[in-house]
Amino acid sequence: MTATKKPRTAAHAARPRVDITTARKALVLQGGGALGAYQAGVYAGVFEKHKTLDWVAGVSIGAVNAALIAGNPPERRVDRLREFWDLVSSGPTQRLPAWWGGDRAALNQWSAAAVAMFGVPGFFEPRRTPALLLGGSAPLLSYYDTSPLKSTLERLVDFDRINHCETRFSVGAVNVRTGNSLYFDNTVQRIGPEHIMASGALPPGFAPVHIDGEDYWDGGIVSNTPLQYVLDMHPRSETLMVLQVDLFSAHGAMPRTLAETMERQKDITYSSRTRMNTDALASNMNLQQAIADLIGKLPAALQKDPSVQAVCGQLNHEPIEIVHLIYRDKPYELDSKDYEFSRASVDEHWDAGLRDIRNTLDHPEWLQSAALPNGVTTFDLTEPNARRVRHPMALPQVPAAR
Repeated sequence: MTATKKPRTAAHAARPRVDITTARKALVLQGGGALGAYQAGVYAGVFEKHKTLDWVAGVSIGAVNAALIAGNPPERRVDRLREFWDLVSSGPTQRLPAWWGGDRAALNQWSAAAVAMFGVPGFFEPRRTPALLLGGSAPLLSYYDTSPLKSTLERLVDFDRINHCETRFSVGAVNVRTGNSLYFDNTVQRIGPEHIMASGALPPGFAPVHIDGEDYWDGGIVSNTPLQYVLDMHPRSETLMVLQVDLFSAHGAMPRTLAETMERQKDITYSSRTRMNTDALASNMNLQQAIADLIGKLPAALQKDPSVQAVCGQLNHEPIEIVHLIYRDKPYELDSKDYEFSRASVDEHWDAGLRDIRNTLDHPEWLQSAALPNGVTTFDLTEPNARRVRHPMALPQVPAAR
């Protein structure tokens, strides 16, 4: 795993790295169903070196992982994550049964088909009602019942701890009636199991969740990452280090089969918005900082103008660094990878997340940067054969007025 970063320009003045010991640390978790075990492995690796976390935000399965983290004391978080992922997975571990013949792709597809038919223990179960025979005209809003997830969350998550706000907690959902995205945040409202379930209520599999007179679906319908919310809401006066863990990769090979086509379509759908949001936000905030720098070079009389001071007050912010870690799927993982809950796959995802974050933390030189003094720096951590470079906008230096 290597890091790619945007090249140095005239506007990129060298600055020290953000001090991780003093910076506000946020963990941002994308949606992705069964792939969420990768995020759990990433957190397990983070916890080995950094016990504290200031903010955790998630969407869909990222919201579930976020609740398991924020809703438990630090020393129990990894165990609770392991308990959840063991609960929702089943079957043989990474060693395939001899009777299967070694075709891992076929085993994964079979496992996903079993999930579609029987559900996932502690998560969801199929609705067994004759009304489903009516197809699209059935008077139902989902194929599955998520009551088991409510019981699981109530058992594994201490919601009093979440609402005590020791760690800031935010999960994204979509209002079914208005189509607007919103975030449930423990600094704004009291969080319960229903808020996590709303964030993961992906139709038509799962029904909307009713909260305070409104109905909500999975936040990933609008944006599969809570990054924008975190950057919009964090105090500008504090340095921020974000670890964004994504479960779908924009990079991929040309598909050869129908299953690979559907997988590729899913990857692009759920990764493109994340990539777009990251780049757009970084470009916007770097542009704001460039304008603030330009204002600082105006003649003193103009700088004291109240309207100029008001604008400048909205532009300055402390440095932000975004470390972007992306799960890279295996060749035998196809379009069903986000609802394939076999124990073998869940363990592989967890181990991949643990390996990737350990590799990252063991190579701090990857994250050395020369960036805008108060701008946004994004680090893409990618496989050697999948190097990607993104270019958040940075304006050239403007000479000071004389």
